[in-house]
Amino acid sequence: MADPRLKTLKIKTGVVRRLAKEKVVYEEEAEQQRARIEKFKQEGKDEYDIRKQEEVLQESLMMVPDCQRKLAKAIEELKNIIENELDLKDLEDYQTAVKIIEDAKLQLPNQDC
Repeated sequence: MADPRLKTLKIKTGVVRRLAKEKVVYEEEAEQQRARIEKFKQEGKDEYDIRKQEEVLQESLMMVPDCQRKLAKAIEELKNIIENELDLKDLEDYQTAVKIIEDAKLQLPNQDC
């Protein structure tokens, strides 16, 4: 029978991976939105359209800190599992989790996790 600790490790690793990716997507979306707003201004679009696009930009920007908070929490949870399950250290899933933590830390504003 499969070790339930491995299942938990895989799930938490997936959560960290997903949240890190989600943060990057929101940042890319914000950049695209900034470019769209600039294009609208250059084309002389209606002020209402520009304001609406700025609202969309603000929504994307608000999601970045939210993702960072969730990511920091998920990293801490995964780190706790790794620290408490040292007997799994030789397994590939354990090594993957360690690598995902290191990669995900780059998405945090202060990398003191």
